[in-house]
Formats: sequence, C-alpha cells, structure tokens
Amino acid sequence: MSIEYKIIFSGRRSISIVISPDHSVVVRAPYGMSLKTIEKLVREKEEWIKKHTERISETIQLNQGKKYVTGEKYLFMGRELTLQISNELFPSINQIENKLEVVTDGKVGRVKMLIERWYIKKAEEIFSTKLKEILNKYKEYQFSPTQFAVRSLKSRWGSCTSKGKITINSELVKLSERFIDYVILHELCHLKYHNHGKDYYRLLETLVPDYKVIRKELRKYITR
Repeated sequence: MSIEYKIIFSGRRSISIVISPDHSVVVRAPYGMSLKTIEKLVREKEEWIKKHTERISETIQLNQGKKYVTGEKYLFMGRELTLQISNELFPSINQIENKLEVVTDGKVGRVKMLIERWYIKKAEEIFSTKLKEILNKYKEYQFSPTQFAVRSLKSRWGSCTSKGKITINSELVKLSERFIDYVILHELCHLKYHNHGKDYYRLLETLVPDYKVIRKELRKYITR
C-alpha cells in the first residue's frame, strides 16, 4: 500500500475517504469495521485518491498563509492589491489604485478584522449591483429571487433555496467579474429548475454559452 492515511471511527453508517488541501488522506469509518476491510477499500480507490490529490495540487487557496503584514498581496476582482499598514489611533481601510491601505494600531487581529469586513462590504455592494444588471439584462426570463444575501460560505460559491432565496459567497469578490456573473446566473437558473438536470443545464448554457470553461476554472479556487 503506497498511500498513507488516517482512520477515524465514528457512529456513521458508511465509509468515506476525504482528501485535505495538504494532501493528507482521512478514512472515516463506522465503529467495528475491520482494518482489513478499510485497507481493501483504500487499495481499490488508490487511483481515485492519486487523481484527486493531483487535482488539489492545482488549486489556489484564497486565504492560505496570510500574515496580515505590509507588502502582502490580496486578490480583489481578479487583480492583486498590495497591503500597506499605517499605525494611527483611528482605524480605517481604503483601496487606492493597486494598494489596500489599512490604518490601525498594528495588531494582526485588528488588521485581519478590517480586511475581512472590507471584503464583505465590497461584496455586498458589487453583487447587489450585479444582480440588478443581470435581472434587467435577462428580464424576459422573469427571474424573481425572494431574497438575496451575501455570506462567507465554507464550501460553496452560492446557493438557492426552494423558497427562492439566493446566497452568494463573499469570497467570490476576490475573483474576476466573469466568475461573479456566472455564479449569480447559476443560482438564478435554479429558480426555474431546482436541480442539475438537462433542462437546467440547457437554460444555463443559453445564458452562459461557455459555462463549462468558467466552471472548470472556478474549481481551481478554494476558500478553506
């Protein structure tokens, strides 16, 4: 067996294999399952594990290893901003051309908080404007979300509930405009088809002809 893995037993009913961004492999198994059975499954899934590990190597973690110090690069709308920290009594944060200027007491926790709040505020402004533009552009489709929210989501770029509430991940504001448009349109299409069936993808392709290319590129980015 060439793959190293950790086993976690729990009260679950089925077995699963999880590959983390650091390439570590965790097997979650039910209490009482034999090590021989687990080893057999991992051996059978060896090619799948290697394939997904290689795919993870190509991913870009948006928040990896941030130290919140002057000179660091932060993505915003697909381009890099250079962090500039100044020490003053009253905290503030502003984007000036290609710089993200933070004024604070210099504590890492305070800088982190200001940047996170800035991202969410910008996401709310940009996504709300984008939604209005898209609804107007495609008004013949009569998309009518009941609610629209911007949140920091762990593993999804967006969601649409059966009641018509659309939520977009605030982290998306770090990426280029084409990704923002795609995710909003992706969720709007769920207002018509709350699944990923043929009719859904037919509608999505009508609105975003190159959605497969955009989706593939978007999958390279992870937030956690």
